[in-house]
Amino acid sequence: MTPASKESPTPGQPAVRRRSVLGAAAAAAAAPTLLGLAGTAAAAPRRTPHALPGGGDLGPNVLVFDPSTPGIQATLDEVFKKQEKAQFDSGRYALLFKPGTYHGLNAQLGFYTSIAGLGLSPDDTTINGDVTVDAGWFNGNATQNFWRSAENLALVPVSGTNRWAVAQAAPFRRMHVRGGLNLAPAGDGWASGGYLADSRIDGTVEPRSQQQWYTRDSAVGGWSNGVWNMVFSGVEGAPGQTFPNPPYTVLDTTPVSREKPFLHIDGGGYRVFLPEQRTNARGVTWGNGTPRGTSLPLSQFYVAKPGDSAATLNQALAQGLHLLLTPGIYHLDQPIRVTAANTVVLGLGYATLIPDNGVTALKTADVDGIRLAGFLIDAGPVNSETLLEIGPAGASADHSANPTTVQDVFLRIGGAGPGKATTSIVINSRHTLIDHTWVWRADHGDGVGWETNRADYGIRVNGDDVLATGLFVEHFNKYDVQWYGQRGRTVFLQNEKAYDAPDQAAVQDGDIKGYAAYKVADSVTTHEAWGLGSYCYYNVDPGIVQHHGFAAPDAPGVKFHDLLVVSLGGKGQFERVINDTGAPTSGSTTVPSTVVAYP
Repeated sequence: MTPASKESPTPGQPAVRRRSVLGAAAAAAAAPTLLGLAGTAAAAPRRTPHALPGGGDLGPNVLVFDPSTPGIQATLDEVFKKQEKAQFDSGRYALLFKPGTYHGLNAQLGFYTSIAGLGLSPDDTTINGDVTVDAGWFNGNATQNFWRSAENLALVPVSGTNRWAVAQAAPFRRMHVRGGLNLAPAGDGWASGGYLADSRIDGTVEPRSQQQWYTRDSAVGGWSNGVWNMVFSGVEGAPGQTFPNPPYTVLDTTPVSREKPFLHIDGGGYRVFLPEQRTNARGVTWGNGTPRGTSLPLSQFYVAKPGDSAATLNQALAQGLHLLLTPGIYHLDQPIRVTAANTVVLGLGYATLIPDNGVTALKTADVDGIRLAGFLIDAGPVNSETLLEIGPAGASADHSANPTTVQDVFLRIGGAGPGKATTSIVINSRHTLIDHTWVWRADHGDGVGWETNRADYGIRVNGDDVLATGLFVEHFNKYDVQWYGQRGRTVFLQNEKAYDAPDQAAVQDGDIKGYAAYKVADSVTTHEAWGLGSYCYYNVDPGIVQHHGFAAPDAPGVKFHDLLVVSLGGKGQFERVINDTGAPTSGSTTVPSTVVAYP
């Protein structure tokens, strides 16, 4: 979202916003070549030997520092200069810090840049300084600060408070801030949507102008305010349940969680740590000795480089290797097929998969314990029926003890150029954990239009017992989320309906005005969801009406908590919140209509 006016809101009083108003400026990605850093254009295809080796170097766009490395700040500044405005460029970078203490750094993060420590605990790698996301590049508007991340570091902010003004696809994971955390840009400009997990913030978290935010399995010293909905699960120090005023949705624990795999260094060699699964989780997983889980040596991974073909990646998987996708862009002419139980596919620096010829980018088998994390799937110009499939159709195996996890896996249709996909993610395997995803049909950039980047459905869940923690799904031509599996659960949804619908007929769902953002199938008898929000901004035809944001069967086992819908500046309206319940949105005031419990 981008504001329709340039006035900044006061905390707790949002005004109209919309990303695409200033989208042309965001797409201005021309930037100088980094001095001394390799570019990110796809290399020539690598020769595939008879047997692919495990391990190896991490490539030119993984920059590794230790406390004695000269010129760290200059290198950080150089990367930021290239990536600050590069919303749809090809640059991809991972900034990795070996354990130790670093002084006087300010790591400003631009697009497609990840920063992480290489210890087993965040406190192994301390930066006396800041890891900063701000919005000077976009006139103080943070609503397009996508695709960047911070993980596994301890920060001692110079001012006492670290600024992390982000929008979607910008996780703050496994961090220890020895001070406060400000989630808004300088001047309290626009900010909308974010995710924090497995982190300890010693001071106060200040959302200020952030509209929606999800915090999971963390500890905070305080929380200062809320705008539309702040959702917490398993957070020590969270405020009490008070939705809608203040708009806090609070679950004491997270039903099931398993933290994202991460790279660490041990005895000079790289390894990948796999945190163990927790049930009824609360608080961080680290801080009391060695974290619980297993660690795999890099020799068990095929270290992929841009230019590797899908055939090469599949050969590595067939050999029994895991995949580590180093930063860059990977063009695929066939799906990556993950068939072995407990396989890890981990991306660094927003490694990006593009299906060129209408294929699905990645498919998994119906097996235990697959972990997919840390990469972007970008739809190609030829329509893909699906972009990501978890399990084949009809999958039915019980994975409750060892589910597949999908974490910080982001999908995009359009924006970087024309792209199409009928359904972005299909979840067939039971017990799958979807932990933080942004599935985005682009509303600005290149290749954007009602039919140009056609994408009817965001996520379809067919499998039973699926849990989603942190869904961000936006702008699809029809349903954004469809849920067919039994006993599904969602904690937090941020949604915007497609801005560019040409008229009411284009979004008519039979007798219903508009496709719901979140649709639970009539066949479902048990489902539960907490902290869901949907917005409309029909700028092409402001007269479009959505009957409701959420649709579900009236069944004793189907329950919703803390819902909101809002019309941004009166560009379209909602008649109800869920089914036929809830007040209509109120003209142009941009005030949410809420339902605390349904039924």
